[in-house]
Amino acid sequence: MARITAGLAASHVPAIGAAMDHDQVGTEYWKPLFDGFGWTRQWITDERPDVVILVYNDHATEFSLDLIPTFAIGCAETFTPADEGFGPRPVPVVEGHAELAWHLAESLILDEFDMTILNKLDVDHGLTVPLSLMFGQPAQWPVKVIPVLVNAVQYPPPTGNRCWLLGEAIARAVRTFDQDLNVQIWGTGGMSHQLQGPRAGLINTPFDTAFLDRLTTDPAALRKIPHLEYLREAGTEGIEMVMWLIMRGALGENVKELHRHYHVPASNTAVGHIVLQNLA
Repeated sequence: MARITAGLAASHVPAIGAAMDHDQVGTEYWKPLFDGFGWTRQWITDERPDVVILVYNDHATEFSLDLIPTFAIGCAETFTPADEGFGPRPVPVVEGHAELAWHLAESLILDEFDMTILNKLDVDHGLTVPLSLMFGQPAQWPVKVIPVLVNAVQYPPPTGNRCWLLGEAIARAVRTFDQDLNVQIWGTGGMSHQLQGPRAGLINTPFDTAFLDRLTTDPAALRKIPHLEYLREAGTEGIEMVMWLIMRGALGENVKELHRHYHVPASNTAVGHIVLQNLA
């Protein structure tokens, strides 16, 4: 039986990928950020997950304003790094787990979640930056990846509660897959940041810290945060944090916080990171 053993969350700032690709990791600006992921790199090497269900949002790479599904799942065998305007990142092609992905798609749709099935998908920094943060710059990614995409671009995005419920449905689906797999689920994006307008550069550390605390102490409260509160407190791009709730919903009630890292700024974004063990 497959099982979700852990979840983690991490911001997916594109400048983080650029820093790694251009050998800037040890510079004065970037070193404090990357140092906070050292613990996780060792932990994940020891844990050796077989599959990562990686929740992220497309940044007008695969989708445009002409077509934006609320939830989508990548069911292909491989996913090529996308050209986001400066050429694809120099990272490996992402290998999927098509058999588990199709099982998830079937289970989720029959569980009344309207998933868009993607048989071809180029993946942008939302997916490749978290992989680089956890695994560095290998010749081949050491895990198979199932992309789960969430609309965090075009109003209205899904609510935090709906994302939580999707996480619960993912966990149910994983448990019914008949292969013995160590599965992790990652929520990416956020934390507080705004990229445009009079509040460009907004970072709200108290809001971010409270969100990280509540992932373990009061996750039910996070399900109730309305869109307007994310907009007001975390900026226009802070809505990406609802994707963390898919990860959290998939872990169930009993979790243990293993590691946390918070750093300001990375580009003009607050970077958050947390690792949660599924005690169930």
